[in-house]
Amino acid sequence: MGKKTNIKIRKAVLKDVETIAKFNMLAAKETENMEVDPDTALRGAKAIIKDPHKGFYLVAEMKGQIIGQLMVTNEWSDWRNKYFLWVQSVYVLEDSRKQGIFSALFHHLKEMARYRKDVAGLRLYVERYNEAAKMTYESLGMHNPGYDIYEVLL
Repeated sequence: MGKKTNIKIRKAVLKDVETIAKFNMLAAKETENMEVDPDTALRGAKAIIKDPHKGFYLVAEMKGQIIGQLMVTNEWSDWRNKYFLWVQSVYVLEDSRKQGIFSALFHHLKEMARYRKDVAGLRLYVERYNEAAKMTYESLGMHNPGYDIYEVLL
């Protein structure tokens, strides 16, 4: 697994929303075979960038082009009196995979979180049968804490 050395990791800004929305649509199709409405994807990406209370995106850039992203949201843990940062909306362009892009994004987030005294840890969820993703997350020191996710859609 080679690493790209000239990757720039930064927080996303409003000018990035079209790329982020496109990546979110591609991720939904790839991971859940779900079609996301382009206007909804654009409004959703714009909403989080305009309101930092919702969270933020980190993007990986190479030669001025965004090649990967992840979204971060907060979950308050009353048991710890700190936040868990949830990693969501992960996407890396297909031709940029297996080159350390997600790892660079993840390590950048981990370093950001270390500077905050109000963060207990990082979490994410993964589709049950996505073995490649699980192996990547485990290689970064993550483990499965044994929870299953349940939901009701409204």
